[in-house]
Amino acid sequence: MWIDDIYNTSERLVSSISTDYVRSVYDDIKWESRMVCLKGARGVGKTTLLLQRMKQCHGKSGEAVYATLDDLCFSDHRLAELVEYHYLHGGRYMFLDEVHRYPSNNWAQELKNIYDKYPGMHIAFSGSSVLVIDSKKADLSRRCMFYDIPGLSFREYLEMSGAGSFKAYTLEEILENHLDMERQIVPQTNIILEFERYLQKGYYPFFNDETIDYGMALRQMVSTVTDTDLPAAFDVEYATIVKLKRLFAIISHTVPFVVNVSATAETLGATRSTVEKMLYLLGQARLVNLLYSGKATLRQMSKPEKVYLENPNLMYALSPSDVNIGTVRESFFANQLSWSHSLSYSGDGDFLIDDKYTVEVGGRRKSFNQIKDIPNSFLAIDTAEYGHINKIPLWLFGFMY
Repeated sequence: MWIDDIYNTSERLVSSISTDYVRSVYDDIKWESRMVCLKGARGVGKTTLLLQRMKQCHGKSGEAVYATLDDLCFSDHRLAELVEYHYLHGGRYMFLDEVHRYPSNNWAQELKNIYDKYPGMHIAFSGSSVLVIDSKKADLSRRCMFYDIPGLSFREYLEMSGAGSFKAYTLEEILENHLDMERQIVPQTNIILEFERYLQKGYYPFFNDETIDYGMALRQMVSTVTDTDLPAAFDVEYATIVKLKRLFAIISHTVPFVVNVSATAETLGATRSTVEKMLYLLGQARLVNLLYSGKATLRQMSKPEKVYLENPNLMYALSPSDVNIGTVRESFFANQLSWSHSLSYSGDGDFLIDDKYTVEVGGRRKSFNQIKDIPNSFLAIDTAEYGHINKIPLWLFGFMY
């Protein structure tokens, strides 16, 4: 029976999952809510979080089951059948993976119906960062709590690799007291060496799996996102996907990609609106970070000033011969700050944070000349163990979660 296969697979996966290291984001999730959604890019560890929760809180009680909705059994059966069976046999918790791959386009409506029909049922589900919730068709927004799951911060990478265990800091704490933090952290590990390793291979939690070719895994992940996830989440024609892949190839070899929509449209044989849509889709898929102007004109708000690959690991995996260290630094900074802060292009420094702090990113010899007259301005300096006043080591911005 197909349902027996679901339960057997669930037991096998939960039994094999390790809880030796649990990310701090786990504690930020209100698991006790009746419906929880984990959104995020492929490979950032959403499945691991679901299985760890199930193992830690439900064990072998039989009250919980895990299922991935891209399983072939759901080509012939509905999720509602599994839910009904699980509920009638005392189950009250369901952990559902890959909802965006569910064969039915009405997955959101089905989850809403389950929520309404089974008042004692708790559902935690994961989906791609491109997950779209249409509140008019299925009002999950007031039933479900959504959480965006990032890849590993530099701090988390240090913990997972066994290089040290450290606390997280807020941006304000880093800007005001960075030297105290550096004095605590630097003596405990070779921070510069570990930071270089992280930039190349450390953002995705499977970095220490020796059975996986890390670079190949990232390249395959990109293909899956463009070929499968985006078409499943958006009404995108095949011709647009082909052009989108060409655009992403251009970006991956020229980051930071300074956007000229008209020239890009001509290169791709597309309209301006199509290029803007493709950039939006790549941003939603967490393949790129779009940096918009801090100015609020409609024209500036519609077009990003710069485009970075979402994290430096993608740069080393997709175009290792074209990696520019300056772009690596900026990509890292944009990646780590964008999860919890508003980030924009100021024109004076490299980044404007929360419309308040201006940050210029550079190497050890970077000076304040460009931003010396700007209030609340800082330098984020690479290859430096310690900072000084408003010069802060770049790696420390990886301790924010």
